[in-house]
Amino acid sequence: MAYYLGIDGGGTKTRCVLGDETMVLATAMSGGSNIVRLGETQAREALHTAVRQVCAIANISPAQIRAICIGAAGADRPEIAAKIRTIIVELISETALPKIEVVGDMTIAIEAAFGAGPGVIAIAGTGSIAYGRDASGHIARAGGWGFAISDEGSGHWIGRRAISATLSAHDQGLETALTAMILQAWKLNTIDELVRQANSTPPPDFPRLFPIVLRAADEGDSIARDLLVDAGAKLASLATIVVRRLAPNTPATMLPVSVPPVAMLPVAMTGSVFRQSPDVRQVFYNTLQASFPGLDVRQDIVDPIEGALARARAVRK
Repeated sequence: MAYYLGIDGGGTKTRCVLGDETMVLATAMSGGSNIVRLGETQAREALHTAVRQVCAIANISPAQIRAICIGAAGADRPEIAAKIRTIIVELISETALPKIEVVGDMTIAIEAAFGAGPGVIAIAGTGSIAYGRDASGHIARAGGWGFAISDEGSGHWIGRRAISATLSAHDQGLETALTAMILQAWKLNTIDELVRQANSTPPPDFPRLFPIVLRAADEGDSIARDLLVDAGAKLASLATIVVRRLAPNTPATMLPVSVPPVAMLPVAMTGSVFRQSPDVRQVFYNTLQASFPGLDVRQDIVDPIEGALARARAVRK
């Protein structure tokens, strides 16, 4: 029997799925494996753990795998892809190496959403990017240039903006539920301690504040809700850039609405921010519909791991 392995290596978690030609046989999950954010040592530990776990569940050895596809943030850069490939090869005998494909996380996400067809995928997890492909295979992207300068609407962006927003409220003498929740989450007592922690080197794990923002918004905190609304709008802006680059003749608004939007590409969502926040999803959808009435914005959240497994299985064809 031939075995195929798909890996989604994210900044917060690493997911593996093992399958044969038609069925999923086992899944496993470990910690984050984003080399750019977390370093090679932590990425190696997470990837090795996930692969060993999924093979143990299926009662096979890594040497029995015919093909592996790994999608990871930053892996569209050759030097990052080479490091990830080396980490995977360490698990497998040189005499039994499978085909190993290392691609960017957006590649497995768009595969999961549209197969080989056209479309735009908006990714919002630890980081963010919008990535699209037209019917001729032309590619366009927006955002995703790293947490320090980009990644709008991502978990990192929301967490960092949450700190900024609470400090701005403090400057204005405002009390917010979000401030108290952040202090509690980081085990701090004062605003001065919060400032020191937020400015520390290396920087704190801002994405882990995203669930705190969600909880504050659910409890009625207006600052938290505004952060989620802004995140949805930022992500919609990234998707809009890609739609317009791939379909430049698409008008900003289409009138009358009854005219079918044949020139426009379908848009899909993936990542923990979209998955966990109805507010972000709704603002994203509404913003795109306002710009492109009738645009096919798919409501189901895409699972990129399905794209990784599909690409691994494709080696048999």
